[in-house]
Amino acid sequence: MSTAQSRSDSKTAFVLAGGGSFGAVQVGMLRALVAHGLAADMVVGSSVGAINGAYFAGNPTGEGVEKLARLWRGIRRHDVFPVSWRTLLGFAWRRDFLIGQDGLRRLIDSHLPYRNLEDAKLPVHVVATDLLSGGAIVLSEGSAADGIIASTAIPAAFPPVRVNGHYLCDGAVTSNTPVRVAVTRGATRLIVMPTGYACALESPPRGAVASALHALTLLIARQLVAEIEGLDHSIDFVIVPPLCPLTGSPYDFSQTSELIDRAAENTSRWIAEGGLERREVPHELKAHRHHPALARVW
Repeated sequence: MSTAQSRSDSKTAFVLAGGGSFGAVQVGMLRALVAHGLAADMVVGSSVGAINGAYFAGNPTGEGVEKLARLWRGIRRHDVFPVSWRTLLGFAWRRDFLIGQDGLRRLIDSHLPYRNLEDAKLPVHVVATDLLSGGAIVLSEGSAADGIIASTAIPAAFPPVRVNGHYLCDGAVTSNTPVRVAVTRGATRLIVMPTGYACALESPPRGAVASALHALTLLIARQLVAEIEGLDHSIDFVIVPPLCPLTGSPYDFSQTSELIDRAAENTSRWIAEGGLERREVPHELKAHRHHPALARVW
């Protein structure tokens, strides 16, 4: 399905993966894709991809992307991960989760232009995990805030969210890059937006949450490759290459502007070089290292 005619008859899904603060990369990708005339018939997101996907589905235009970029530039780590000695004492007392998600809920309630998922301008599907059964739960209607918060609820860090009788946590546990969800919802063409992972670190991130999120982004990349390789050949897909080399932490929001701009430039260059015609897994998602002393395939 690589011809213009076949694509005109296809149903396109923007599929957005998780990755903590590296979700800023997806904002740059969206900026470039929209600027080059790419449009979606539906949006599917998991974890931070649920946040970006839901916002984009509410205003799927260049103006909407720039509003999302401004929102990202205003976020500080404490807005999402308010870890302090008080939260640590609270965790020691409760022993079930580290921090609440009040900050994220405030961001959603203040900026998302709709309240229920079915009211978005594009169909949007948010993926979370049933904490008790381990199954993937797809939310396409009901409270957008509850769905997004459930999809981003990292186990142990955040409390599960009860939706429709299910205790839900981070979609990354079962389907971080939910390509199969998009296919089951009728998509025949996938434009997949991974966040990538910090492939140029010289030492592990410092701190428990930072280390856990780094490990999660590694899992995300491997999971995406496995899901793509298992797709039926009738499904057309492209994967927008994430940034590489990349340092920092998905727990760190200090490089948001740089990530957005780099991703926009990288995606525009990829499009100009014919990336939208290539059905392949980019090398940036495969196991590799950049540190000179360790530059070898794992």
